[in-house]
Amino acid sequence: MRTSTVPSRTPSARPAPGPSAGARRPAGLLALVVGLLLALVPAAPAAAANPYERGPAPTESSITAARGAFAVSQTSVSRLGVSGFGGGTVYYPTDTSQGTFGGVVISPGYTARQSSIAWLGPRLASQGFVVMTIDTLSVYDQPASRGRQLAAALDWLTTRSSVRDRVDAGRLAVMGHSMGGGGTLEAVVDDPSLQAAIPLTPWNTDKTWPEVTTPTLIIGAEDDSVASVTTHARPFYTSIPSSTPKQYLELNGASHFAPNVSSTPIARSSIAWLKRFVDDDTRYDPFVCPAPAVGTTWSDVRSTCPF
Repeated sequence: MRTSTVPSRTPSARPAPGPSAGARRPAGLLALVVGLLLALVPAAPAAAANPYERGPAPTESSITAARGAFAVSQTSVSRLGVSGFGGGTVYYPTDTSQGTFGGVVISPGYTARQSSIAWLGPRLASQGFVVMTIDTLSVYDQPASRGRQLAAALDWLTTRSSVRDRVDAGRLAVMGHSMGGGGTLEAVVDDPSLQAAIPLTPWNTDKTWPEVTTPTLIIGAEDDSVASVTTHARPFYTSIPSSTPKQYLELNGASHFAPNVSSTPIARSSIAWLKRFVDDDTRYDPFVCPAPAVGTTWSDVRSTCPF
């Protein structure tokens, strides 16, 4: 062990003078000068509270606009170049200065093709997501198959697509219409690591979803005669545990095919949900909670707010 010897001090024969008012004054003046100088030094900028925030702070007009803050490009994906799903179209922000974006894959419904939900692609992408609308292997595929195809499309998007370097593989979501909505629930049961799910007027023979832990927004339609809300959307919502962030919004007087045309209420609620749970962007909290009121837009609203 190394030791050190501290030399002893020999006290001076002359006692040290006690502090005087004159001795204290320069020290006080020095402290004042130092304080003033520090006040003039600009503070270091605070780190962003959330590194996944993309785009400006939201407003009601920004999330209801036909296009968001990001310019968008798109690329077609042939079914011949992929496996596990039927190809599709990728919509992505052209901005590369803000890092990667969350990814969203959307499935159409029974007998439908991606054109039926294509309007969601550029609308969501312009808010800061990489979005893929897919065709299924067969237009007759059932929800369980559509769930697996959503998973296959996410895997392709994040590992083999031409925009894979723009997508954060840890921040992914699924959406779907009708049987695609049923497939959305299947997908999050199979992969609970998904960040958000949005079934649109969903259809599934399975009515209970106690396994769902992914934050889920279900949008139903009051006059849906294909997937009646009383036997599909509402029971689906009710069966998801209350410990899971969830919300149910029912379009007033709308039919099963409401998600097949551009809809500001669907877009607004979907954008807010994806931003809140895929991007962890709490700036969108006011657009998610409290849930909207029942009225001319929504005929039924249920929620586990606050999240």
